[in-house]
Amino acid sequence: MPEPLIELTSVNKWFGSLHVLRDVNLAVERGEVVVVIGPSGSGKSTLCRAINRLETINSGSIRFDGQPLPEEGKALAKLRSEVGMVFQSFNLFAHLSILDNVTLGPIKVRGESKQVARDRAMALLDRVGIANQAAKHPGQLSGGQQQRAAIARALAMQPKAMLFDEPTSALDPEMVGEVLEVMTTLAAEGMTMIVVTHEMGFARHAARRVVFMADGELVEEAPPAEFFANPRSDRARDFLSKVLQH
Repeated sequence: MPEPLIELTSVNKWFGSLHVLRDVNLAVERGEVVVVIGPSGSGKSTLCRAINRLETINSGSIRFDGQPLPEEGKALAKLRSEVGMVFQSFNLFAHLSILDNVTLGPIKVRGESKQVARDRAMALLDRVGIANQAAKHPGQLSGGQQQRAAIARALAMQPKAMLFDEPTSALDPEMVGEVLEVMTTLAAEGMTMIVVTHEMGFARHAARRVVFMADGELVEEAPPAEFFANPRSDRARDFLSKVLQH
């Protein structure tokens, strides 16, 4: 059995007296797409951020590609370049063009030549459908275009895995589809992905596995068809009855 790319073992995290991750165990295989769903405040975003070490954990362990997460310094920078992250807010540099946003990491962190970085950036911007916006600044783009630029920026580092933390929740409804389309393509191409989202359609179609969290616990996990047709826990049934009504 090959080693999972991402492995969380008995992970606990507190914010003060609030126990936000409770003994979480999760293994994600290479090329697997895991969609994490659950009510607000269930610990989904914290889980995502812990894998990238944007949040430190209080106990348990997280391994990435066979190694424990590094504490700091160069090893941590390397981890962050290998685990792409796309946030709810696009976090693009407002003063840089879209092209410069995408090439910054490869040039600064990876030491790539400007030409190599630019060529890859343009190919990625083309792939996410905004090559014609490369010279513009983020403020000149729609939210959906900015989020697609943020995905291209993460991909420019050639990550081994991608984490998406509610990537569409700040977008206007008509822009959600264009971002999910890019994510669905990535999933189909075999990118290892953990996606925290409220988009149940994406969970149904793109996930290999759906993980349901509530109150910091990983309550249940199953392939999407099984999970949506027949959730095993009362918490998941209750959650689905609320989100699938409309």
